[in-house]
Amino acid sequence: MKRKKFNYKRQEGLVGYVFILPWIIGFLLFTAGPLLFSLVASFTNYNITSQMDFVGFRNYEKLLFDDQLFWTSLWNTLYYVAFSVPLTTIGAIFLSVLLNQDVPGLRFFRTIYYLPAVLSGVGVYLLWMQLLDPSTGLVNLVLGWFGIDGPNWLFDPEWTKPSLILMKLWGVGGGMLLYMASLQGVSKSLYEAAQIDGASKWQQFRYITLPMITPVIFFDVVTSLIGGFQIFQEAYVMSNGTGGPVNSLLFYNYYMWNKAFKVFDMGYAMAMSWILFIIVFILTMINLKLAPRWVHYEGEAKR
Repeated sequence: MKRKKFNYKRQEGLVGYVFILPWIIGFLLFTAGPLLFSLVASFTNYNITSQMDFVGFRNYEKLLFDDQLFWTSLWNTLYYVAFSVPLTTIGAIFLSVLLNQDVPGLRFFRTIYYLPAVLSGVGVYLLWMQLLDPSTGLVNLVLGWFGIDGPNWLFDPEWTKPSLILMKLWGVGGGMLLYMASLQGVSKSLYEAAQIDGASKWQQFRYITLPMITPVIFFDVVTSLIGGFQIFQEAYVMSNGTGGPVNSLLFYNYYMWNKAFKVFDMGYAMAMSWILFIIVFILTMINLKLAPRWVHYEGEAKR
């Protein structure tokens, strides 16, 4: 009986591996294989057409000590992430709380605020280029109604990155929907108990709503941080492929793309990709390490 049971489990395990074999093959061919290749190529002088010449850590040394544009692109990306992630998170939470109220016309407003998250691609970026035009754009026109002289936005190095952050805030509807789903799961009995104890609306939000949605906040922050470091398309389109005035829109991925597909310095670009991986990995690990201090899971036992 034991032998038959062992053979059955072994056969069942083999069947399971057969079912996941397509995924394993795809992972090895399209993820693990290219990942390993890029690591090896980052230590070479490789431009697609020529044979790989091993150069050791020369690409990394050049990046860190000789390439000023590398630091410029990294600074631009860090600036964008540092402002866009907190602002979009706060904006999405604020909207979700507002649209979670029991008032007439909620479906209409939810649709209106979520619509920008559905729209994406080059068309949206071209639309925002028109809106942010310093002379004929709608944004500066509205600011003029209040006596404010609007900036040059995409033509001023100090305002190019805030322009992209503003556009990012316009599309917080996706995060809003995520938080609304989380708010629906907060027990109403908690609010009723808080009202009986005399808690104000702010106290209910501070001590009930926020703690109960912290798992979603944590997920949103981590994914937004990773996505923020990958910004490319917006900068490429809205700077007309130039990187903006005085390289103010030369983000990390954009500069890496230039090295890979304009200069064809693939070894150098792959070294950049691994530095980016290390930065994102460290920041994600820091978030995971700090998460137990502020992320609350319902039913979690106190330590």
